[in-house]
Amino acid sequence: MKRTPRFLVVVALASLLGARALAADKKPLKVFILAGQSNMEGHAKVETFDYIGDDPATAPILKMMRGADGKPTVCEGVWISYLTGHYDGSANSEGTGKLTAGFGARGDQPTRDGGKIGPEFTFGLTMDAVFDEPVLIIKTAWGGRSLHTEFRPPSAGPYVLNDFQKKLYYGPPGHGVPKDMDAWLAEKKRETGRFYRYMIEHVKSVLADPKRVCPAYDAAAGYEIAGFVWLQGFNDMVDGHVYPAHGKPDRFDRYGDLLAHFIRDVRRDLGAPEMPFVIGVMGVGGMNADKDNLTFRKAMAAPASLPEFIGNVAAVETAPFWSEELAAIDKKHEQVRQMEYFLKSKHKDHANADGHMTTEQIREAVKEHEDKLITPAEAATWKRGASNAGYHYLGCAKTFAMMGTAFAEANLKLMKRQERAAPP
Repeated sequence: MKRTPRFLVVVALASLLGARALAADKKPLKVFILAGQSNMEGHAKVETFDYIGDDPATAPILKMMRGADGKPTVCEGVWISYLTGHYDGSANSEGTGKLTAGFGARGDQPTRDGGKIGPEFTFGLTMDAVFDEPVLIIKTAWGGRSLHTEFRPPSAGPYVLNDFQKKLYYGPPGHGVPKDMDAWLAEKKRETGRFYRYMIEHVKSVLADPKRVCPAYDAAAGYEIAGFVWLQGFNDMVDGHVYPAHGKPDRFDRYGDLLAHFIRDVRRDLGAPEMPFVIGVMGVGGMNADKDNLTFRKAMAAPASLPEFIGNVAAVETAPFWSEELAAIDKKHEQVRQMEYFLKSKHKDHANADGHMTTEQIREAVKEHEDKLITPAEAATWKRGASNAGYHYLGCAKTFAMMGTAFAEANLKLMKRQERAAPP
C-alpha cells in the first residue's frame, strides 16, 4: 500500500487546523431587523438630500450618504432584503441588493427602486462604518398597519371589542359603525396578526439561506440577530375606537402593553431571547404636538422602562428630528388648501358664496392667496427639503437620516451593554 509522506500529513493537518482557527476568528454575519408601517417604509425622496447639507450639524451625514460622484452611497458591506407591497398585503414581494438609497417606500412595485429612503439607509451606513464583518438588514414594512390588529403579536390574544366599541357598534347606525357586524368581525379575525406573521415568516425565510441575499455570508461563521428596530404607531394613535379615552393620561396604555407582547414574541419566534430592541417613538408634529400625541409617545416608550427590558430595549424619541422650519411652511400650505376648499364649496363667508367664480378664477384666487402667505424663499426651502405630508415626517430626508443614525447608535449601545454584562 502506498504511504503518504509524513511531511504531507503534517502540512495537511496544519492547513486544517489553520482553516479551523481562521473560521473561529471570523465573526458572524450581523443581522438587523427593521419593521413597521409607512414611516419605516420611508417617504423621503432622494431629491431632498441637499437640504441635509444646509445644516452644519447634519452636513457630515450627507457626506456619508453620498459618494465622490455625488450619487447615493452603495454600501460594500451591507446587504438588504426588503419585504413590502400594497398596504393590504395583496402584492408582497422582495427587493434585495447592496444597501443604497431607494429602499424606502415602493408602493405597488416592491422590487423596484422607489427613489425614497426610510431610516434603513443611514442605519446601515452607520453599521457599515462600525463592523468589519458583513451586515444584513431584513426590512418588512407596509403603510397603514396597526399594532392592535395587523401586527398584533400572538401572546396578546385575539382582538376583542372594548366597552366603547360594543356600545357604539351594537347601537344605532352611524358614522364609523359597521353595517354588518358578522362580516366585520370575520374580517377582523382574518386580519389579526397577519402582518406579524408575514414579518416573522420572511425573516425566517431569509435566514434559512442568508447567502441568497448576502453573498459575503460565511456559513462557518454563521449569523447573529443583533438587533430589531420598530417604527410604527400612527394608525394606532388616530384610532379613536380602539383607544377612545381622548385627553386621558392612560388613553394609550394598551398600546404599550401590546408592544411589550410584541417584543417578547419576536424574540421567542426568532430564537433570539436577548436580541436588542429599539423602539422608534413616533414624533410627527415635533416637540409641540397635541396632548394625545404626547400621551401616545409616552405609552410607546413605556416598555423600555419595564424591569425585564431595562438594558436590552431602548426608546428613541424621533420628535427632535422633526423639521420645524418645514412644518411652519406646511401650515401655510394647509391654509391655502383650506381657501381652495372654501371657494370650491361656495362657503358662505368667502368670495364664491354665490357660485359666480369660474374654475380659472378660483385657481387664480388660490394662487394669489398662496403668494401672499408663502414667500419665494419659503417655497424654495420647501422644494429643497420636503416631499410628503406631515404624517410622513414631511418626506424630509434630513429627518430620516438623523432617525436612522440614532436608531443604529441606540442599537450599538445595547449591544455594548450586553457585551459588558456577558460572563468572561
